[in-house]
Amino acid sequence: MTLLFLANLGLWLAIYAPIQVLLPQQAELLDATAKEAVFGLVMGVGALAALVANPLIGLSSDRTTSRFGRRHPWTLAGALLGAVGLVVLAFAGSVTTLVVGWCLVQAGLNGMLASLTSAVPDRVPVRQRAKVGGLVGISQMLGTVLGAVVVTLLVTGLTAGYLACALVVVLGALAFVLTTPDTRLPKTARPALRVRELWVPPRKHPDFAWAWCAHFMINLGNAFGTLYLLYFLGDVVHHPSPEDGLLVLMLLYGAALTAGAVWIGAHSDRTGRRRPYVLLSAAVMAVAALLLVAWPTWTAALVAAPLLGVGFGGYWAVALALLTQVLPAASDRAKDLGVLNIANSLPQVVAPFVTTGILASLGGYRGLFATSAVATLCAAACITRVRSVP
Repeated sequence: MTLLFLANLGLWLAIYAPIQVLLPQQAELLDATAKEAVFGLVMGVGALAALVANPLIGLSSDRTTSRFGRRHPWTLAGALLGAVGLVVLAFAGSVTTLVVGWCLVQAGLNGMLASLTSAVPDRVPVRQRAKVGGLVGISQMLGTVLGAVVVTLLVTGLTAGYLACALVVVLGALAFVLTTPDTRLPKTARPALRVRELWVPPRKHPDFAWAWCAHFMINLGNAFGTLYLLYFLGDVVHHPSPEDGLLVLMLLYGAALTAGAVWIGAHSDRTGRRRPYVLLSAAVMAVAALLLVAWPTWTAALVAAPLLGVGFGGYWAVALALLTQVLPAASDRAKDLGVLNIANSLPQVVAPFVTTGILASLGGYRGLFATSAVATLCAAACITRVRSVP
């Protein structure tokens, strides 16, 4: 579990350091007058690559019969492809190159995510999954925070930042792959590879469908609230150093997320209940967004960041446990988790394209944070329709 945590930590650092700091800076350098549009284009097209890679690599890993195991080869291959994309970004001098590099990052690291996420149902008993889900949530938070630290304090410049991210993700994957066992699938037990199996019929598996919708909406709300945070700090709050302000908020967010993930995850495992804790977490996240609707100030951001952290940490701890309990079949775990992980990636397609319209027509960043709160509450409504998990 420690090595799984470290592999996830490297993955999330390599995703969020570019999203939070490097890509917005690079977009502004390439076109200062249309930085939001450039950033949105890069994020949206890259997320489309993630949408394809996640379930396809999950489907493939469920059927891989390599002597090295069925998950590990994809974990390492995804890390290496993501690292190649980060190197491309490090030397990108045009918007086109930026898009290509980010597509490689998203394809590789989302393939890695599909194989790593499957380790939870593969290896962890149901009664402990919220606790382990909390660790995965903490790794995502620490990846966000440490990514900001690495590219703002430890290294300077876009090139060094991207190369540092590439090194970290490869080292994390190597540590996990080389020092943990991976079950080998006998060739006689390998199902036929049929792309149509990427579809999970909602009528046949309604709990899976509702859980997917909830996961999509919670991630959409989070994307609305965080993707343009650097620009919010500079253009609305007028923080004297938006990068430093973002780092402060990420540290507060991270500490609160850790506390929320550990506490709520432990309580969920102890009681065996999932839905009430997801509802509580979604409500806390909505309150954090509404604070910035009412008071779009630096002080309000200092309060909203830890609230969002507690809510998102608690959600990830319990949601991962809940999601693994509604999977249709054990033999297709990685594929089905890949389909669920589309709910992580699709908001990155939707949010950048929708955000421009929200900022223009719904009152700027107040409207954006209000939309974030609405999306989060919709996630809570969806989770109430899941019947098979208490």
